[in-house]
Amino acid sequence: MTAAPATPMMTQYLALKAEAADCLLFYRMGDFFELFFEDAKQAAQILDIALTSRGEHLGVPIPMCGVPVHSAEGYLARLIKAGCRVAIAEQVETPEEAKKRGGSKALVARDIVRFVTAGTLTEEALLEPRRANVLAAVCDVRGTIGIAACDISTGRMELEECAPDRLGAALARLGASETVAPEGLEGVPPDTIPRSPRDFSSDGGEARLKAVHGVSTLDGFGDFTRAMLAAAGGLIAYLDHVGRGKLPLLLPPVARSGDAALAMDEATRASLEILTTAQGTRRGSLVEAVDRCVTGAGARQLADDLSAPLTDAAAIQARLALVEWLHDDPLLRADLRAVLRALPDLGRALGRIVAGRGSPRDLGQLRDGLSEARRIHDYLVQRTERPALLDALLPSLTGHGALTDLYARALVPAPPTERGQGGFIAEGYDAALDELRRVSGDARRAIAMLEAKYRDQTGIAALKIRHNGVLGYFIEVPAKHGDALMAPDSGFTHRQTMAGAVRFNALALHEEASRIAEAGGHALAAEEAHFEELIAAAVAARHAIAATAAALARIDVAAGQAERAAEGGWCKPVISDGLGLDITGGRHPVVEAALAAKGERFIANDCRLAQHDRLWLVGGPNMGGKSTFLRQNALIVLLAQAGGFVPAEAARIGLVDRLFSRVGASDNLARGRSTFMVEMVETAAILAQATERSFVILDEVGRGTSTYDGLALAWAVVEAVHGINRCRCLFATHYHELARLAESCEALSLHHVRAREWKGELVLLHEVSEGPADRSYGLAVAKLAGVPAPVVARAKSVLDRLEKGRAETGGLAAGLGDLPLFAAAAAAPEEPADPVRERLRDLDVDALSPREALDVLYALKRAADSD
Repeated sequence: MTAAPATPMMTQYLALKAEAADCLLFYRMGDFFELFFEDAKQAAQILDIALTSRGEHLGVPIPMCGVPVHSAEGYLARLIKAGCRVAIAEQVETPEEAKKRGGSKALVARDIVRFVTAGTLTEEALLEPRRANVLAAVCDVRGTIGIAACDISTGRMELEECAPDRLGAALARLGASETVAPEGLEGVPPDTIPRSPRDFSSDGGEARLKAVHGVSTLDGFGDFTRAMLAAAGGLIAYLDHVGRGKLPLLLPPVARSGDAALAMDEATRASLEILTTAQGTRRGSLVEAVDRCVTGAGARQLADDLSAPLTDAAAIQARLALVEWLHDDPLLRADLRAVLRALPDLGRALGRIVAGRGSPRDLGQLRDGLSEARRIHDYLVQRTERPALLDALLPSLTGHGALTDLYARALVPAPPTERGQGGFIAEGYDAALDELRRVSGDARRAIAMLEAKYRDQTGIAALKIRHNGVLGYFIEVPAKHGDALMAPDSGFTHRQTMAGAVRFNALALHEEASRIAEAGGHALAAEEAHFEELIAAAVAARHAIAATAAALARIDVAAGQAERAAEGGWCKPVISDGLGLDITGGRHPVVEAALAAKGERFIANDCRLAQHDRLWLVGGPNMGGKSTFLRQNALIVLLAQAGGFVPAEAARIGLVDRLFSRVGASDNLARGRSTFMVEMVETAAILAQATERSFVILDEVGRGTSTYDGLALAWAVVEAVHGINRCRCLFATHYHELARLAESCEALSLHHVRAREWKGELVLLHEVSEGPADRSYGLAVAKLAGVPAPVVARAKSVLDRLEKGRAETGGLAAGLGDLPLFAAAAAAPEEPADPVRERLRDLDVDALSPREALDVLYALKRAADSD
């Protein structure tokens, strides 16, 4: 039996699905987007909606699910978050146009109008207000990596190049939602979208950039390498593909220099938890602890500042001066933040408008935002002795008078999100439109009068004039009165009989309905024409509007930094060209905030690294605060070079070129790396790349292998950092033997986090003091952590034997061999056992009943007597 051929609709769907490739296809059918086959199964599972079927294809039922068009954004957000990409297939003609084209049974034409992907979102509902949404394109041009990155929701675009081994660090800084690259390119993330290598041509990229910005040369934008241009070409080609020929907002590209920002590799960013924690959440991250911005644009700019701190002292000083100016004037800061808080997101509203997805509400946001920007300008320009950075920003806040005046006249105070129903053009802007609305309003009043007239004429009090999308206006009476209006001379024409009602038409009603429809249609057309004019005005001014949005974001960041400094007692750091790091009373911003939430106080510590004292060896117990101390100093450097105040009493920071953090490690089994392998890879990167201007924090290097191996590695790493890299470094360790390096390394000094035992309990003081640690307090920490008492007691016995052997031989665990510590301890020679002592050691006194305790006591006495 031969299966029936595919229906015309299914033929159309399959053709569109072939074009959509690996994207889920949203196929528009009336008021729903439908999905079929495997797309339906996948979407139904992710969205938790019903999976049904519709007809058959090749003799098999077709799986189907759907989502309403009016609420599609929420479903799209969930699909994108789940890692899907979606192709939107819309109806590109009306049913009436289809009938004219191919008769009554003609299928409405559909086409993919857009691809919705993680990196190409512009809709407000699909974006996180405080997080940039970056799309990156990567390529390799003769051994040099080119990177193009943009946030199409605001149009910001950057180009850079780097060596292949720096690609991971560059992508980690960008935090791209989506990355595209030529097919076959190595070293890119596994979820990178492959594209044709032809898209990544430097000549093609140059031509595309010129076309986008309408220029004959790119010299006015900057000096771009061939690798940068090739990456830009791939980026724009992908945007052209997903937008189906409609490009989003793209501002002139900015060339990013490789040494303009403080370099941090992937491991360092993960260790310092700058934008997200190890669990992938914003809560508990550095940015969450620092962010006091009152606008989404400001929060996004702050995140970018923290991801790419500056290395130019003058630029850092300019940011700090603006923060200080706002910090020192609380009333000015409060007034400014109150105005900023009410601002709409100008940049993203502009992005939607330029991408062709704008609404009347977006135009209203431009009107309100630009008006408030001028208000901020007028307020700040009155202040004397303004910081240089503010003076540079102020001109961008003005110059939109003609546009804001136009929008103020043209738009109603609160424009709607949808433009299809009209109602967003203000009365008085267009006299002809006002007349159409008057005619439509008069006709509606006439219909109300007709209803009253027909009731009097027929004597049917229940007669009503109603409207729906199929019949238009009609007269409806209860079924029992229907016969009275059926008479040929009644003046009413029967249209439809319902179960409980009968519907009619009348000549006067038809005339008024025609007037309403005609006037309403003309009014909607007039509003649509005005909308396009208002959109064109915004597009023409897009660069100036984007500059205003960027200036407002920078001011919000500075005000937020000033607010955070005032709130937490932070200080303005002094930036120098020297190689020192002098921090008084430094604190960890995230840990301090967490302790404050519990009503506890953070213990501040100093850190003073100089040329003669640039490497600190920090010992002390676990949980004593070593890792916190290391991280807080790295974060203070990062915050300072990002241009903000820092959590300290005072800070003088010699500019850092690269920041390295190897604190903690985890498996990377997907790449075949154990915890120790990850630790060694990260340590190798530090030794290969750190310069004398770098700042390095290292924690417990060598603890992932045997005792001798680990100590040997830690010893050699300390010597290399001291003698070869010659960088500023905090090195935390439990290897007491490393203290001997102070004898041969003149720039190494010994420090420890203080702890003491009080009445058998460990007290962690979280204070950093000079000198080596006397011991690690490992057993006390184990007890504090809840390790069972018999295990701790057994460990104490083993430790005593190890230390005795070490004292006798003068070596580290002499005679135990190259084995992990506790395996070696298990092999240690046994001393003659004392049965009474052994019994007492293993006894859990708290678990004994009075009777059991008495029995144990008698047993111990018998054992002692027998000796």
